[in-house]
Amino acid sequence: MPTRIPLARIPRPLALSLSMIVALVLSGCHPGNREAKRLIGSCNSGDPAACNQLGEKLLVGQYILRDESRAADVFKQACDGRVGAGCTSLGTLYLRGQGVRRDSTLPPVLYRQGCDLGALNGCTRLAVLHIQGLGVRRDSMRAVSLFQQACHGGDLPGCAHLGMHHVSGDSASRDIARATDLFQRSCAAKVPLGCLGLGRLHALGTGVPRNDSIAAELFKQACDGNEVAGCFQLAVVNEEGLGVAQNFQRAATLYREACGERHAESCFKMAGLYERGAGVYRQPERATEMRRRACELGHIPACATKPGNS
Repeated sequence: MPTRIPLARIPRPLALSLSMIVALVLSGCHPGNREAKRLIGSCNSGDPAACNQLGEKLLVGQYILRDESRAADVFKQACDGRVGAGCTSLGTLYLRGQGVRRDSTLPPVLYRQGCDLGALNGCTRLAVLHIQGLGVRRDSMRAVSLFQQACHGGDLPGCAHLGMHHVSGDSASRDIARATDLFQRSCAAKVPLGCLGLGRLHALGTGVPRNDSIAAELFKQACDGNEVAGCFQLAVVNEEGLGVAQNFQRAATLYREACGERHAESCFKMAGLYERGAGVYRQPERATEMRRRACELGHIPACATKPGNS
């Protein structure tokens, strides 16, 4: 029997509530409207696969009002019905505190269930938790094993993570050729981390020809896909004029946004721009503030840097 995961409240059948009726009526007779009605009926009748599909629609408000709380309910029904994708989606809601109270202890359990039930993205997400030490102990060897399992099953984000370990040699053989292949495959499928990894190889000329223009474009793709480290790398090439025209203002915008996402080195680099007045007005006090934030986020060089040395 699958492990029972408690929700903040008892799941209720997804009967057609007034809000759902309004949403469906507004949609008219669109095929998506009919599909939403069908999924509600099937989920209420005990079809876990339908519950999982319905949860996905509730999360984004596709032909039904967006409702994260109800999405959590139906993902739980799907997970209890041994639909791995439902377990994985529910784990992510607990991780983010969407529709349920945030709880770092439940995502590893749910991702493990999802992985065991064949949802390969659950394997990848569990591996990331092992890298971060979030809700589970830090264990890079376990993480690499899970990334391999996910990648071999066709989960391309898992392949991108595996590529990173083949580059660093952390708990995996250092194999640049293998990493390049994994990055190329995942980036072609628009996985931001894959584009980031491939961009770094082109920036260094490691395993592929050095090409600053290609690297800059790959960093842009990673940044556009919300990969914070990709935005940092794109800021660096804009600051230094590598593969793109030098643009301090663009670099400042990217550093500032990445710093806001708790990317420590971006805060440190932003301090340097404030110190020099490059792309922003010179503000030594803001530079000091940025260095302090970088230090708090774990960027060791920022902790020892004095004004004027960013």
